[in-house]
Amino acid sequence: MKASSFFHFLGFGIRSVLFRKKEPILGTVIVTDKCNLKCKHCSVNNITAVIHPYAQIRAEMETLYRMGIRILFFCGGETFLWRDGNRTLRDLVIEAKRMGFLIVNVVTNGTFPIDLPEADLILLSLDGDRERHNAVRGDTYDTILKNVEQATADNICFYMAINQINKDAIREVCLTARDTKNVRAVSFNFHTPYPDTRELALSREEKRVCCETISQMMKEGAPVFNLKSVFPYLIEGRFPTPCHQCVVIENGKISTCGRCIDVPGLCEECGYFFVAEYTQIFRGNLKVIFEMFRTYLKYI
Repeated sequence: MKASSFFHFLGFGIRSVLFRKKEPILGTVIVTDKCNLKCKHCSVNNITAVIHPYAQIRAEMETLYRMGIRILFFCGGETFLWRDGNRTLRDLVIEAKRMGFLIVNVVTNGTFPIDLPEADLILLSLDGDRERHNAVRGDTYDTILKNVEQATADNICFYMAINQINKDAIREVCLTARDTKNVRAVSFNFHTPYPDTRELALSREEKRVCCETISQMMKEGAPVFNLKSVFPYLIEGRFPTPCHQCVVIENGKISTCGRCIDVPGLCEECGYFFVAEYTQIFRGNLKVIFEMFRTYLKYI
């Protein structure tokens, strides 16, 4: 992370804590909900299958920038399916950097070749060892690992949504992140139970066991891009939602925190680690703030 970015985020954090501000710093642009997969835990793929045009996405980026957002995510659907004429996902990332966003990340399922060195992080879904990942996402594990090893930069972060299918494969994913070329870290979430995927949700005790495994892997040197100090809040569901420092924009509609904001009762069952992390950071939890800077400086 550049020193200028570090001080910008430090200043934003101080203002947010001291003055109890609820201004956003992280924004996600949904470039399409079209996806080449139909994963068992996903409720937001191929609802419209529309690929939004470049002019619209650029206007949405400008909207987020004017709101003060400086961390930008491109998300889908599958982001690498995005194209408008000769423009590809790379053009969006380059334009976001030119516009002034300090950190630009991309979320992908990893089934397409990965040639995007301009992104700060590519969050790539790996949902277990071969057997359990394929049970969630179809026969894609070997393709993904091949694409990762052939990627043109070491800016990949595995991204695992822990659910009833893969809850016992945390250790394997940590070791794969540690031992695979071009992978910088691994980040976890618990499954957030949309109405059609409720059977995949974890109990409080299962979340506790998962956090114990992640903590143990941290001790063993696995490159985990999560904050251990927040685990108790995640296990107990003891963090406020939604997170006002994060917004999502999809086809012109801005939602606070995420697309789940409109589903009654779902926020209360949120499994996103970053939501728990950000809410504690911007409440002034010093232990979490210290760990956040140490972790972010290491992996971004």
